[in-house]
Parts: sequence; C-alpha cells; structure tokens
Amino acid sequence: MSRKRPTVADLRAMKGKRQLTMLRVLTMDEAEAAERAGLDIVSVPPELMLNPQYRDAAPSLFTMPGDNFYEIGTSDDFVRWAFRLYKAGADAVYCSAGYATIKRMADDNIPVIGHVGLIPSRATWTGGFKAVGKTADTAMDVFTAVKQLEAAGAVGAEIEVVPVEVAKAISERTSLIMLSMGAGTGCDAQYLFADDILGQNRGHMPRHSKVYRNFAAEYDRLQAERIAAFSEYVADVNSLAYPEDKHVVHMDPAELSLFMKRVDRA
Repeated sequence: MSRKRPTVADLRAMKGKRQLTMLRVLTMDEAEAAERAGLDIVSVPPELMLNPQYRDAAPSLFTMPGDNFYEIGTSDDFVRWAFRLYKAGADAVYCSAGYATIKRMADDNIPVIGHVGLIPSRATWTGGFKAVGKTADTAMDVFTAVKQLEAAGAVGAEIEVVPVEVAKAISERTSLIMLSMGAGTGCDAQYLFADDILGQNRGHMPRHSKVYRNFAAEYDRLQAERIAAFSEYVADVNSLAYPEDKHVVHMDPAELSLFMKRVDRA
C-alpha cells in the first residue's frame, strides 16, 4: 500500500511528536531508494525535481529542491524559479537568501525552508566551517534569525551545527519545522547527506555524519575491474583473439561469389 505524501500542514501537525527523517539525495536511484526505505523528507538538486520521472520514483517523499542563492538571482528570479519547481511537484523550496527574498516567495504562498546556524554560503560571517551558537550572544543570533524567518513567512529552517541545547530551546519556541543537521534530537527532523551515509566521500567527514556503507571502496573495486576488462580487450585485439567467428556475420557463399565478381569488375 502506497504512503500518502505529507503536506506542510501534516509536518506542522507532527512537530514535537516524532523525529522525521531527511536526506540530501542527488540521483534518481537515491531518490527511489529513499522512497522504498520510508524516508519522510528529501532535499534534491533542482534538475532532479524537474525530471518528469521523479515523482514516479518518489511519489510519497516531501521534496525540497534547493540551490545556492547566488545561482538564482533576485527575489523575482526566485519566485519564477520556485513556481517552476512547484509546478514540477516540489512540496517546498530551500532558500538561503535574505529575509526579503523569503518573504517575497511566502507572499505568493510558496512554502520556503530557510537556514540558520552554520550556513555554508555565508560561513565567512560566522568564522568559517565550525559550530555556531556556542556563546549566549551567538545563540541569541541564531534564535533571532529563526524569528526573522518566521516573520518572513517561512515554514521551516535547516539548523546546522548548533549546540543541541540551543537547538532544542529554539525548536520549542518556534512554529517552524526545524531540520537538524548536527543539532540534535530536540528538533523536528534529522538531516544527513546520502553521500555520507553511503560512504561515497573521501577525506574529511563532518562530525554529525554517520557512514552506513562503503561505496568508495566498491567504486575502487569497480574501477580496477573496469581497467582490467579494458586491458584484456586491448590484448585480445592485438593477439587477434577478438573478434571470434561468433562475433561476426557471414554472407551466403553464392551471394558472396556474385558480389566478388561484380566488385572485381568495378
């Protein structure tokens, strides 16, 4: 039996009742896997949302496409961008642009998810890629940002790498759906990247990530197999082991004889 895709109203009604699950997925295969695994929410690249096959693969996932604000443009550009995605089946859009841009979309009844805490596109303002809100003053900055998102008409916010105590206190004091990325269970949803869960990244892993599979090792194995197969093919061609008789088509002898007579006279 298929699940019902949640609405914004459904997610708001679930606030404080259970932890929702959320992933950033990049491919159709990952979206289908999230659907079959029973995820609640996914963040996706806009181009995946615009794929006509997306909703066939992920009919019940609350889907939130997003891109860095500087890739989109002005507030009016955002509205046009959001309506295009909404028409394609998006349930909300992610926006890390300013409050005026969020309000511009919200005024047209577009569900918008904002971002507080560590915001990668604005990390220079908070000291780089590190936790935000570890002092009373900076924690109040995060709280103020949430309240400004509320006032702008956002329906939710990603809260990234904020102390768990701060995130819990804020979540209890806002109507926004709070999506925790490294901010603890006091929020409404837990949010990870599929790349991290699948072990597709090499090098630095964020503190909040958890690796469930080692796809990087599998990719290395497949690449070694790919090189070996290509090398065997090269060797076969050089030794005339390929093609074999089973790989080619033969002409009827009578037709071949007729062809050879004609081609020799040409």
